[in-house]
Amino acid sequence: MAKKLLGTFKLQITAGSATMAPPVGPAFGQRGLNGMEFVKQFNAKTQKDGGILTPVLVSFFSDKSFTFVVKSPPAAVLIIKELGIPKGSAEPNRNKVAKVKRSQLEEIAKIKMNDLNCDTIESAVTMMAGTARSMGITVED
Repeated sequence: MAKKLLGTFKLQITAGSATMAPPVGPAFGQRGLNGMEFVKQFNAKTQKDGGILTPVLVSFFSDKSFTFVVKSPPAAVLIIKELGIPKGSAEPNRNKVAKVKRSQLEEIAKIKMNDLNCDTIESAVTMMAGTARSMGITVED
């Protein structure tokens, strides 16, 4: 007999260093799921990406089991990592904090391509450029 899907929830956790502290503990505890098992599996799966904020989609079933899918990091996190800046601008329309080249945006778009709702790399690069501009980063061709 197939397991009945009870629901899903999303978390954002630092890759390779999940613990039972919030947000993992409360999210799993209120649903009666084994949080420590998730922490072990997640840390093993994301060990190579250590230190990057990573979204996770967790599906849980009627028999208290769960599955999870690790998504690619948010575009803003990847842009900040690529440029080596501490954060984006508080006033992106006035204060520019860095410059990014199209080739750098293409690399980020390739990483994000599976999680985006676009068909071509050009449209993915356009999405990444929009994210960069909203962070106060100038896009160069």
